[in-house]
This record gives sequence, structure tokens and C-alpha cells, in this order.
Amino acid sequence: MSAANRPVSRPLSPHLQVYRPQLTSVLSISHRMTGIALSVGLVYLVAWLCAASGKGETYAMFAWFNTSVVGRIALFGWTFCLFYHLFNGIRHLFWDAGYGLELKDAYASGKAVVIGTLVATVGSWVLAFSLR
Repeated sequence: MSAANRPVSRPLSPHLQVYRPQLTSVLSISHRMTGIALSVGLVYLVAWLCAASGKGETYAMFAWFNTSVVGRIALFGWTFCLFYHLFNGIRHLFWDAGYGLELKDAYASGKAVVIGTLVATVGSWVLAFSLR
């Protein structure tokens, strides 16, 4: 068998194990994951709205779940995904306009997205519980 016909034992393109995770790549993957989580959350929101307009026992089931520990964790996670996707989407709009494309600016805006997400998520939950 000639060298040209021999199977290659190495990958033809680099795999994720070759690269060290960078903030920009982690934020990009997180943006996609939060988009999927928001889609699932939207299905839940529509089901909750349908239950609110329907029978009382169906709504009571949703109300019970929303006040349970698992429900609160899910709603907190959905809130986090909402703010993260919003702030990272705004970051991408600036990139589309040609701003913040330098590496130091991309890292600074990425850190701002993460900090802003945490502050907005915790702040909205603190506000919601203080209004009860």
C-alpha cells in the first residue's frame, strides 16, 4: 500500500480537546445553550398561560410547581438565561456595527455580559421577593 492510500490515524481537523477554552468561545457556546433553554422556557410559559385561562386545578398544579424548590431553581435558571441572552445579543449587535472587535474589547464586553447577567438576575429576584 502506498503512502497516499494509507488511512490517516490523526484527525483531519482540530478537535475541541486540542484547544484551551477561551472566554469568547465559552460565551458563544453559552449563548447558543441559553437560546435553547429560552425556547424550552417559552413552551412552559405558554402552557402556564393556557392553564391560567383554563381550569383552576390545572393552574394550581403550575402554581405548586412554581413555588417548589425545583420550580424556583428552574425559574431562576430561565431568568438567568433570559438576561444572558439579552445582554450577549446586545453585545453582538455592537459587533455587527463594527464596535468592540479588538480582542481586549471582546474580553471586556464578555466580562460585562457575565457581571450584568448576574446582577440583573439576582436583582430581579430580590425585587420580586421584596414586592411580595
